[in-house]
Amino acid sequence: MSVPAVTRPSVLRDVTRGRVRNATHRRLVVLTLVVLVLAGFAVTLMAGQTFYPPRDVVRVVLGEQVPGASFTVGRLRLPRAVLAVVAGFSFGMAGVTFQTMLRNPLASPDIIGISSGASAAAAIAIVTLSLDEIQVSVLAIVAALVVALVVYGLAFRDGVVGTRLILIGIGISAMLDSVTSYVLSRAAEWDLQEAMRWLTGSLNGVSWDQTVPALLALAVLAPVLLSQARDLSAMQLGDDTASALGVRVERTRITVIVAAVCLIAFATAAAGPIAFVAFLSGPIAARLVGGGGSLLVPAGLVGALLVLAADFAGQFAFDTRFPVGVVTGVLGAPYLVYLIVRTHRAGGSI
Repeated sequence: MSVPAVTRPSVLRDVTRGRVRNATHRRLVVLTLVVLVLAGFAVTLMAGQTFYPPRDVVRVVLGEQVPGASFTVGRLRLPRAVLAVVAGFSFGMAGVTFQTMLRNPLASPDIIGISSGASAAAAIAIVTLSLDEIQVSVLAIVAALVVALVVYGLAFRDGVVGTRLILIGIGISAMLDSVTSYVLSRAAEWDLQEAMRWLTGSLNGVSWDQTVPALLALAVLAPVLLSQARDLSAMQLGDDTASALGVRVERTRITVIVAAVCLIAFATAAAGPIAFVAFLSGPIAARLVGGGGSLLVPAGLVGALLVLAADFAGQFAFDTRFPVGVVTGVLGAPYLVYLIVRTHRAGGSI
C-alpha cells in the first residue's frame, strides 16, 4: 500500500530532523574530543615532578627562555606530548580504516600482523645488526609495508574477504612474534633492555628527531585518507554495492591500505607498537558518535586521548612508572576477549 500523499511532507520533515540531530550530535562529540585532547596536552606539559603554571608553559612554547621550564617543558615534555597526540591520532585513524574497509572490529593492525612486522624488524635491527635509532626506524617502516603487502597478497583471491585477511594476518603475526621472541632470547642484557623499551611502546626519552617524521607523515597521509572517506564508507555495504555506487573498489582499497600502513609504520617507528590503540579507537568512536558518517577523525581524536591519558597514568598513577604500551595493553586485552566471546555467543565469526 502506498503512503498517502498528505503524510509524505511529515515523513520528510522527520527524516530531515533526524539528520540534523545526528549531525549536531556528531559535531558536539568531535568538539568535546578536541577539547579533551587539548586539555590532556596542556596537563602533560604543566604537570610532573615539577608543576609549571600555564603562563610559563605558553612562554616556552612561544620560544621564550624561562629558567627551568625551557629545559623541562621545551626539551622533555613538549616533544613527548606532541608524539603522544601524533601517534595516537595515527593509530586511531589507521585502525578504523582497516575496521571499516573489512567490516570487522578485529581487523586492526595490532591483530593482522602489521605491528608485529615492525616489531620483529626492530628487534633484529637492535639485537642482531646493532643499528642506530634512525636505521631501526627505517627498517621497521619497510617491514610494516612488506608485511601488509604479503598479507594482502595471500588474502587476495577474486577480491579480498575480510575474514580471510584477518585469519592470514593472525597467522603471520604469530610467526613474527615467534621470530621476535627468538631474537630476544639471544640478546645481550643491554640490547635486551633497549629492544624491550622499543617493543613495549614507550614515550620515554622522546626527542624531536623521532617526533617530526611521524608528524610530517600524519600531515601528508591524513588528508589522503580523508579524501577517501566517502568511498571507504560505501565499501561497508560490500564490494558489489560499492561498485554499483561508482566506487573504484580496488583502487580505493589499495590507496587506503598504503596510507593506513604508512601511518602505522611511522607512528610505530617513533613510539613503538603501542598496544591496542588502533584496535580500541574505532569502536569507542563509533559508540560516541553513532552511525551516519566517517569515523576517521573521531577515531583519531580518541586514539590521541587514549595515548595522552595512558602515558600520564603510566608516569604518575602508580608506584612504579610504566611505559604507555603497558597501560594501553591492560585496557585493550580484556576488550579483545570480550569482543571474541560476544561474537561467538551471537553465532557469528570473525
